[in-house]
Amino acid sequence: MSTEIKKEIQLVNAQNTSAESKPDLALEIAHLLLIDVVGYSKLLVNEQIELLQELNQIVRSTESFRRAEASGELIRVPTGDGMALLFFRSPEEPARCALESSRELKNHPHIQVRMGIHSGPVNKTTDVNDQSNVAGSGINVAQRVMDCGDAGHILVSKRLAEDLAQYRNWQPYLQNLGECEVKHGLRLHVVNLCKDGLGNPALPEKLKPRRRWKQTGAPIRPIRAPR
Repeated sequence: MSTEIKKEIQLVNAQNTSAESKPDLALEIAHLLLIDVVGYSKLLVNEQIELLQELNQIVRSTESFRRAEASGELIRVPTGDGMALLFFRSPEEPARCALESSRELKNHPHIQVRMGIHSGPVNKTTDVNDQSNVAGSGINVAQRVMDCGDAGHILVSKRLAEDLAQYRNWQPYLQNLGECEVKHGLRLHVVNLCKDGLGNPALPEKLKPRRRWKQTGAPIRPIRAPR
């Protein structure tokens, strides 16, 4: 088990530690896609509302979103300046949804977004309005991965990228940008997903001035089982 996965599980265990009288929370592995609008805070309130409505329509119209929603295997969580989508079948689902959304967003150049993709542990919860919500380190890591990007970037955690790289239809489009120590001492490998003109092939600005990032420029290779 990798150090990254161990740290995620430790974070979830810490979050779930409570009085013995409380029931245990069910732990699941979700495949997450986080999307936020770049420059959202600079918009007027009515502009924010209109832009989010337009973005929601674009994402909801993708084949990946519709398929997951129809099967009941999708949780949608608004994040204020974007959304979090949790898929539960395959790590391909958030990657496909990201690419499909990016393709449609080319027709809406006034909407600039960045995306982060990760597979990790989450707990399903309900909020004060009895709406579905989630907690857990999986969504926290996905947020940190996304925060590393600029407009147009589709960044993927190494954990999920290694799953995708097992297949020839994904491996050529994944480029390792390196690793960095983020919150809670977690070191994350970040991988850039670009395919057929979708995504942003440029090095994210946050990587350029930070020498602690170890940039390899190497593609992600499939993991081979030890002999």
